Amino acid sequence: MNDLIRNILFVYGVLSLFAVLLYLPKILGFRYGFKKPPYKRAREKRRISVIVPARGESDIIGDLFDSLQKQTYDPALFDVNVIVKDPDDPTVKLAEALGARVFVVAEQTCKGDALDGYFKALSREELSCYEAFVIVDADAVLAPDYIAELNNALEHDYDIYLTRKFAKNYLGEKKDRSLFSNCSTLTWPMIDDLGNLYRMQKDMPLTLCGQGMMLRRKVIEEIGGWPYRTLTEDYELKLDSLLHGFRSMFYPYAIIYTEEALGHRENYARRVRWLTGYSQCDKKYKTEIKRRAKERGKMTSGEREYFFGITPLLIFAVTTIVTMLSGVALAAYYALHGDLNWFWASWLLIFMPFWIMYTMLFVFSVLAMQSDRDAFRVLSRGEKLAMLLFNPFYLLEYIPLFLSSRIYVRKNKTPAWKPTERIRYENGNMAERAAESRSEEEERKAN
Repeated sequence: MNDLIRNILFVYGVLSLFAVLLYLPKILGFRYGFKKPPYKRAREKRRISVIVPARGESDIIGDLFDSLQKQTYDPALFDVNVIVKDPDDPTVKLAEALGARVFVVAEQTCKGDALDGYFKALSREELSCYEAFVIVDADAVLAPDYIAELNNALEHDYDIYLTRKFAKNYLGEKKDRSLFSNCSTLTWPMIDDLGNLYRMQKDMPLTLCGQGMMLRRKVIEEIGGWPYRTLTEDYELKLDSLLHGFRSMFYPYAIIYTEEALGHRENYARRVRWLTGYSQCDKKYKTEIKRRAKERGKMTSGEREYFFGITPLLIFAVTTIVTMLSGVALAAYYALHGDLNWFWASWLLIFMPFWIMYTMLFVFSVLAMQSDRDAFRVLSRGEKLAMLLFNPFYLLEYIPLFLSSRIYVRKNKTPAWKPTERIRYENGNMAERAAESRSEEEERKAN
């Protein structure tokens, strides 16, 4: 092994160690993923609005409606409000049969338009009759105690509440899930258990998700409806929380089942839209957040995480990629010149950095699955193993996704939305299985 290989290896080792040390507080924070927040029973029953943006969702919204009918919470204390674009949408008749109120927002071009149209349509008296508003997508299924648990969540003094996400795919048949949908499902405990529970301890704004998110009325009053129009209005709300001081909580006792994309193409398109939305939000909010921190003379913990949270990951990723590319170039050069250093360049600069990165992501995946084992109990051992082995590659794909999103924002373009294969409504099976799954979980905990 020659000096050039040693020097590259030394730089790789030093920068990688530096990145790990920078990220160490979050690594230590993973322990909070195994310590759930305290559970409180509500002292009173509050009125809650369930908001369902449902443009063109008549084929799949039946499962959500069935699960709403199975709620254990007093039906007189929650209202279902369905938002459509076209008054002739078949969803309207389905919603009316449920007893839901329908709002037609004809000018909507995105989810943010639909939500803002709903809030702007409420009179001051109608708005004031609700303690909180929960946003639910039309393809979701709710656990039977979902709204009751939302009421319990309001005993905690927060402004925004994020609820537990299980996979709707797991309520169906085996054909309703895939390796990609399983990896997508694993993303949620990575974000919530290994990330958001740590953020709660440090009083930072959570990484939010617009699916299964509840807001107190005062938040809606302060922001004046729903002013967010990027591709990721939930992330936009997180950044706006830094400006308004909204406090957020991950509440794992309220469970919503979300549908995950089956194929790679749909999954990739979905994630590139997310990351493009994140880039849009950064462009929109970063300057103001920085200005306020400068006026204050110091950064809050939430602001520090926003500006520098992914810095260690970027250092490690860039260092690893540059080292591997150097290894490829050197291995090719040495091989062409008959120099045996091609072996050391291949082994130490290509394979070793890759396996270090893969192993770290594999361990992260195992921790995420263990932090929320109930979410994956329907999977066979083979499916779990395949998910854990493949998930590092799924996560590494965020590198080209990130680069693609930056290009979209730089060119002021938006990645096109394409319809994906969905789980169609079939005779209320999903709602029944969600109820059975919740009962089995409670019985397991009791034993």
